[in-house]
Amino acid sequence: MSKKYFVTGIGTEIGKTIVSAVLVEKLNADYWKPIQSGELDNSDTHKVKSLISNEVSVFHPEAYQLTQPYSPHHSAALDGLSISLNQINLPKTNNALIIEGAGGLMVPLNAKDLMIDLIVKLSAEVILVSKNYLGSINHTLLSIEALKNRGIAIKGLIFNGVENKSSEEIIINISGLTVLGRIPEFSKIDQTSIKEATSAIQL
Repeated sequence: MSKKYFVTGIGTEIGKTIVSAVLVEKLNADYWKPIQSGELDNSDTHKVKSLISNEVSVFHPEAYQLTQPYSPHHSAALDGLSISLNQINLPKTNNALIIEGAGGLMVPLNAKDLMIDLIVKLSAEVILVSKNYLGSINHTLLSIEALKNRGIAIKGLIFNGVENKSSEEIIINISGLTVLGRIPEFSKIDQTSIKEATSAIQL
């Protein structure tokens, strides 16, 4: 299989789906969201698919489609399910694959497994999405520390949204990670803006 990248964020509402769309378009990659919690009629897979203009990318079905918009462990329980890592297997493809997580690294999938455990299972290289807000330095560095403690390969950081040089410089200096690029704050999110944003990413 070609390269597979797991896109995770330092929290929720960080912009993982937008970043995933840019990466899919940049690499003409396939896309896979293993676990979708809520919004099944307008899932992240639907959103990314609507933003992609190439004709190569394949959008693989979720392993779990949960009806409620909560943490996966809770959403699954409400649906009468229990998420099992053994039921989440990489889709077969010869293309590059962008895998989008749900929430951050420590989001629980069941009583014992976290999102970071799924990353380990899938043996994917991580692209970490960071966005500036009060507390984002702490959340970014904690996420990096957690990944390093598990021995997970980190491809690099992508900063999303409005630039904050002071915050970004300290994150870069302390973590030593490569910055893969910055996704600007879009006035309109559509296929054109996503395609234009691909030039901001270096992979």
